[in-house]
Amino acid sequence: MTQPNVLLIVTDHWSAGLLGAAGHPAIQTPVLDQLARNGVRFTSAYSEHPVCLPARRSLMTGTSARRHGDRSFQPQLEMPADLPTLAQTFRDAGYQAQAVGKIHVYPQRDRIGFDDVLLDDEGRTLYGTTDDYEIYLGEAGYLGRQYDHGMSNNTYTWRPWHLPEETHPTNWATRMTARAIKRRDPTRPSLWYCGYRHPHPPLVPLQSYVDLYRDIEIDAPVMGAWAQDRAALPYNAQATQARGDALNLQQALAARRAFYALCTHIDHQIGSLIGTLRDEGVLDDTIVLFTTDHGDMLGNHGMWAKQVFYEGSCHIPMILMGVADDKRVGFQRQDDRLVCLRDVMPTLLDLCGIALPEPVEGLSMLGDKKRETLYGEFGEGPHASRMLRRGSHKLIWYPCGNRFQLFDLGDDPQELHDRAGDPSLAGLQADLTQALAGEIYGSDEAWVKDGALVGEPGKTFAAGPNRSISATRGRQWPVSPANDKGFMQFYPESK
Repeated sequence: MTQPNVLLIVTDHWSAGLLGAAGHPAIQTPVLDQLARNGVRFTSAYSEHPVCLPARRSLMTGTSARRHGDRSFQPQLEMPADLPTLAQTFRDAGYQAQAVGKIHVYPQRDRIGFDDVLLDDEGRTLYGTTDDYEIYLGEAGYLGRQYDHGMSNNTYTWRPWHLPEETHPTNWATRMTARAIKRRDPTRPSLWYCGYRHPHPPLVPLQSYVDLYRDIEIDAPVMGAWAQDRAALPYNAQATQARGDALNLQQALAARRAFYALCTHIDHQIGSLIGTLRDEGVLDDTIVLFTTDHGDMLGNHGMWAKQVFYEGSCHIPMILMGVADDKRVGFQRQDDRLVCLRDVMPTLLDLCGIALPEPVEGLSMLGDKKRETLYGEFGEGPHASRMLRRGSHKLIWYPCGNRFQLFDLGDDPQELHDRAGDPSLAGLQADLTQALAGEIYGSDEAWVKDGALVGEPGKTFAAGPNRSISATRGRQWPVSPANDKGFMQFYPESK
């Protein structure tokens, strides 16, 4: 075997700033901090479509929504058959490819090119599938009980995990990935994918990790002056703020503590995977890449979850450790080039000497070619937003109301000051707006007139009943039938 192995670790809802290596004042991530020292941390990495399914389609195909077809959240849209996936491309090059945990595709049992997938789909029985984690719980004597804790998958109340530690989905994903490493064919290189479902809610950390944060002061959410008057915000920003209306400051801090506890649990379990690679004698021959699908606002600017282009939601961690003595990756490096999820596939293929399939749009994060601008898009209709990042500046456009925001992340990394309309930046804003307009395609063209962005009439968001408690889940046994009424409502609105 001459080609390296690859361990790709993908979490859910993990913001770039939630690392000790990034200077966070509270979170404990010793393993990831060491991985960053062992390789390179890309400090300007973004989720170009900051919501689960579109982000993961970009990760797995090396393409943007313009090519793979989902910039909103289409839970029953299949992966385009004409796009070679990361796993299939590795298999075509002679690799064995095993996935464990959350991959978030449709149909749920689509292996998207992997030899096998041990699936944790978070108990999504509404599509008619029972995943492998649920099967494991049943065999362990806890059939149908993963949601006995009563916490919702999309809210920020919390409680400790209610079953034995070894049954926690983070531990299960780690054990199954370690087993795949141990069961590899030693005559062929391997691609291992480990998809952790957390720190995405439900916020159900192990009590031991909650205790770890007992004496650590939790940082409070930040609030920009521009975010303090909800009525003055763009429509989608109003809706994203409304998610946190039930939380006071004490509850917000408690949610952040539980969230950090989930992160540290994952961090320590990644240490177990590194130990397995070492025990098996393949650590020096294995590339490790850690990232996530998108971040979480965690109360910053009054907002929670994702689907906006503020840093908490779209700025993501990207840590790469090469094989031993890999001069291209190096060690103790930070790289500030603009990168995104569609760059993961070409980067790993580049390091493994595998030719890039023609549809791939991403760039190797180790190549000489660097992008000057990065375009991001989420949603269609009134909840849509678009983003253009160039240098230290980021322009956000909300077509509903034709609203713009401009941030200088060099001087203002927490986005406390919206510089849109600042006369001293008028030329820059015009240039960025023109560049963003040049990225418009498809249904977005209705928001352009005579080459200028005009958007659509503005609206005011009025929160409505949240009858499903943000798609909370219940008893998983007996297995519920397929249910076309069980889809997530991201923005419950008053009619």
